[in-house]
Amino acid sequence: MMEEERARLIQSEALLGDGEHQNSSSVTVTTTLVLCTIVSASINFGFGCVIGYTAPTQSVIMEDLGLSLAQFSVFGSMSDLGSILGALASGRTADMVGRKGTMWFLNLFYIVGWLAIAFAKVPWLLDVGRLLLGFRNGVVAYLVPVYLAEITPKNLRGRFMAGVQMMSVIGISMMYTVGPFISWRILALIGIIPGLVQLPLLFFIPESPRWLVKVGRETEFETALRSLRGKRANVFEEANSIKGCTDSLKPFSWGQMLDLFQQKYVHSLVIGIGIMVLQHSGGVYGYTYYSGVIFVSAGLSEYVGLCTLAAVEMVMAVVSASLIDKFGRRSLLLVSSGGICLCSFLTGTSFLLQDHDMWSKGTPILALISIWVYMGSYQVGMAVIPWIIVAEIFPINIKGAAGSMASLIANICNWIVTYNFNFLFQWSSAGTFFIFSAICGLSVVFIAKLVPETKGRTLEEIHASLTSSSPW
Repeated sequence: MMEEERARLIQSEALLGDGEHQNSSSVTVTTTLVLCTIVSASINFGFGCVIGYTAPTQSVIMEDLGLSLAQFSVFGSMSDLGSILGALASGRTADMVGRKGTMWFLNLFYIVGWLAIAFAKVPWLLDVGRLLLGFRNGVVAYLVPVYLAEITPKNLRGRFMAGVQMMSVIGISMMYTVGPFISWRILALIGIIPGLVQLPLLFFIPESPRWLVKVGRETEFETALRSLRGKRANVFEEANSIKGCTDSLKPFSWGQMLDLFQQKYVHSLVIGIGIMVLQHSGGVYGYTYYSGVIFVSAGLSEYVGLCTLAAVEMVMAVVSASLIDKFGRRSLLLVSSGGICLCSFLTGTSFLLQDHDMWSKGTPILALISIWVYMGSYQVGMAVIPWIIVAEIFPINIKGAAGSMASLIANICNWIVTYNFNFLFQWSSAGTFFIFSAICGLSVVFIAKLVPETKGRTLEEIHASLTSSSPW
């Protein structure tokens, strides 16, 4: 019986893949698709603002509010605790109220969170604001890639998703470059701007067509699909294929976490969870949240370090967006993970030499360059592509549960790194980065052995190949 269900699933998803392929040559970029991308980009810009806020503000917040290192570590890690809660709610919320509906209420969390930080007079209000922002980020990390994967045609999907994900880097960079010059309270108020930008635009973008057909709103589904593909586009075959695929999945369970552990989803689950664990355990959030402290400890100017790092990240994010549909996801992941492995090791080496009073003139430069190359390498692949892959590899009947699981695991790893980083750094600055290097080395092996190439394939073709194969 299980084999019959699997054959039925693969056949229906292959049918949908054929339908999309037949229309791929006539795909154009419509105004509606551009508006959807702008909304998604503003959401991700806000995501980056949340992540980048602590690096330039740590010393001034600790001084103004009299926080200890432990209290600031709690504040910094509260966003990850909130993200864990958001991850638990992300898939179910996006499935219940829709992708667009979820965007609406997340704005409330975003704006209130920044206001709480901006006007905080006591540490607990800082933590509450950071928790709300983290909850929003936990949902967004799943929501935006899924929404974009469901509305964009396959020949544009990689570039659109990478371009939108790049906006989080720009948000981080903005916090790095502006933060040292203005009050931390004003910086928090500036963080509200992306939420205000997207509010009017939400009235003009459609819901995900795949979600609409899933919940039986077929008239709205056809309208949304036509607005995304253009009035002159022939969407008949694509619409029928999406409906056919969704109908074929109705006999299966929808949205239950336990459904992920069925045999036919093992391959996708191993890839999705594995790549999330390795992406978020390799130290990037330690570098990002506390880069100011790292630069000062290495004997460098905090401002020079943050500004140059922001420039490197933006340049490499643009490079990634331009390469992702040319060289593919898997090859960029291998280059990226190899680069961060090497650079974590070099950062650790610079601190090891510094601890032993060796090469005192060269160690700050080695630390600076290794951090530049680490973050640049991360932007080339590991920053964006794992989320794209998670959005691509799960069929729609378990996409919500899978997204929640992946986001939950990612944010637990983030919280472990961000909460413990300051304490690890005090224990051994060199040892901290050697640990990260070892984890990044495992990423290279995992990607080489298990992660498939998804470039140029429809979502349904990807699902069919994974449900019919074993990761072993």
